[in-house]
Amino acid sequence: METTAQQSKVATVFRVTSGNFLEMFDFFLYGFYAKYIAGAFFPNDSEFASLMLTLVVFGAGFLMRPLGALVLGPYVDRIGRRKGLIVTLSIMALGTVLIAFVPGYQTIGIAAPLLVLAGRLLQGFSAGVELGGVSVYLSEMAPPGHKGFYVAWQSASQQVATVAAAGLGFALGHMLAPETLSSWGWRIPFWIGCAIVPFLFVIRRSLAETEEFARRPHHPGAAEIYRTLAANWPIVVGGMAMVMMTTVSFYLITAYTPTFGEHELKLDRGDVLVVTAAVGVSNFFWLPVWGAISDRTGRKPILIAFTVLTLVTAYPALKWLTAQPSFLRLLEVELWLSFLYASYNGAMVVALTEVVPAEVRASGFSLAYSLATTLGGFSLAISTWAIQATGDKAAPGLWMSFAALCGLLATLFLFRKKAVAEAPAEPARA
Repeated sequence: METTAQQSKVATVFRVTSGNFLEMFDFFLYGFYAKYIAGAFFPNDSEFASLMLTLVVFGAGFLMRPLGALVLGPYVDRIGRRKGLIVTLSIMALGTVLIAFVPGYQTIGIAAPLLVLAGRLLQGFSAGVELGGVSVYLSEMAPPGHKGFYVAWQSASQQVATVAAAGLGFALGHMLAPETLSSWGWRIPFWIGCAIVPFLFVIRRSLAETEEFARRPHHPGAAEIYRTLAANWPIVVGGMAMVMMTTVSFYLITAYTPTFGEHELKLDRGDVLVVTAAVGVSNFFWLPVWGAISDRTGRKPILIAFTVLTLVTAYPALKWLTAQPSFLRLLEVELWLSFLYASYNGAMVVALTEVVPAEVRASGFSLAYSLATTLGGFSLAISTWAIQATGDKAAPGLWMSFAALCGLLATLFLFRKKAVAEAPAEPARA
């Protein structure tokens, strides 16, 4: 009987995180193929200008996340977790189709970059509550004493997307000629993403509502939710700062790695994609490990330890890498940064579900997370600009250190204010 229950939990985690996989899969593809997307939709005499336009459009999707959180978050808190996750998947799928099938600039002119921008904005609007909806669902269905372990699978599903996207990129790089890859081959992974959408709809429709939400006697309306969020604005702002460490480091070590390795370090694209896949595997391992550890030790010690470690090592590590770029140095540095990110995030995501008031859990979590990603999502563009402005190829390490400082200060503030998050999670039932 216990084995059957565990199997049911595993199946539920898979169904919940499936849409999260698609969202991150498409986001990674955009970052991985930024060079080719720039040529297809943002041609310019300056390679730097073309790449910057592409990365700014990538970041523009993050500007829609707070709006998505404010519009879709109250829907999830009022109507339910299951229905909300189906709605976010629908919007996300539409954005994916746009990016996958829009003809290039040479074919339809200015309409091409505008449609790509529209696709990114739709993806961002959906993502504004997708991560929050998934995290809250996992938190509410987790057995007592294991919330950290269960919620960590929200982020772990993103790492599967990283490995899948990098693996596809590596395979295509060896199967297709460079001119074919540049012309249309980069679209193949996006087409694959579109092809799995119907499957994701089927498995998400089979989800049940969480028991915690179903038995709650009162589900607030939108106006009440907005009033509660406004009354708890310090928690939302603190949560945003705490997420900064996660979102900046995550996009730097995943989506930005191919562009950084190939464009700045002049390394072989295949080698860089191997490193990116290794980062995904590393993240996938460490996230649930440290989520489970946080169930035993409490969230605060882990959050403080890894923000401090990131603050003092991120820039020196990148400085060491850029002094003599090589495949092995890139692998070593990225795996170290992966360990820092995943260990922090394994405790951070569940902590955020705990500090936000239960009646606005999806809205508050999503708003804090999306505000952070509004900045963190521009990490690719910020890093590219910082290198150009300073001439220091290790400059992204300074951006990551700043994000770690935000996470450290937010942890000290939120855990001072919220005793529930400061104590170890409730003990597991025997």
